[in-house]
Amino acid sequence: MKKVFVLALMLITVNSFAQKGLSMFAKDPIINLENFDKQRVHWGYFLGFNSYDFKFDYHNVDKDIEVQTTTGFNVGLIGNLRLMEYLDLRFEPGLYYAQRNLTYPNITDEFDRLREVKSTYIHLPLLLKFSSKRIGNVRPYLVGGYSYSMNLGSNANAKDDNYNERFRMKKMTANYEAGFGIDLYFEYFKFSPSIRGVFGIGDELIRDNNPNSPWTGNVASMKTRAILINFAFH
Repeated sequence: MKKVFVLALMLITVNSFAQKGLSMFAKDPIINLENFDKQRVHWGYFLGFNSYDFKFDYHNVDKDIEVQTTTGFNVGLIGNLRLMEYLDLRFEPGLYYAQRNLTYPNITDEFDRLREVKSTYIHLPLLLKFSSKRIGNVRPYLVGGYSYSMNLGSNANAKDDNYNERFRMKKMTANYEAGFGIDLYFEYFKFSPSIRGVFGIGDELIRDNNPNSPWTGNVASMKTRAILINFAFH
């Protein structure tokens, strides 16, 4: 159902923008929103999808913990501050829903070997946007920066651990981010699809009370990796 929903949304988006979008690439297009990027501050919002993963490092060589990713949903706001002609500072607070399913190959019991890690993140990135020269109604850009994430589903304060079917993560994590996108200027608004990678900096795992736990004992670090696809409207 998620794949059908994603496909339907993409088809609706393409159909909505097709007629006006083709004119952007004409030899002499009508220039839309000519002074839009000269604003000192402007606002917007975004909708999108995510695929969150984990990167595991181990104390001892063993079978890897298997991570099954799923498609999550993003929504948030955009605040853009113009620093100079080709450089902007951007703040994009958002709410991100994600799920990762972990399978532990060394655990034989079917129930104990699977952990569903459901996360709701309040994601707070501060980014620099490096734009190219505008060509007609099209302007590619690169974006990168630093972010903090608050995991509302972390179970960080729980005393129970995996022996009681509770997977625990730290509540606050730091990340760096990098990606690219393209600004498309329409008659009344700017549409900006983008793709971005998120790379967790610190270890996010809270170990079980037993240091020899089959779930956490051999894990040296667990860090978030994610791909974000956002559709922004300004």
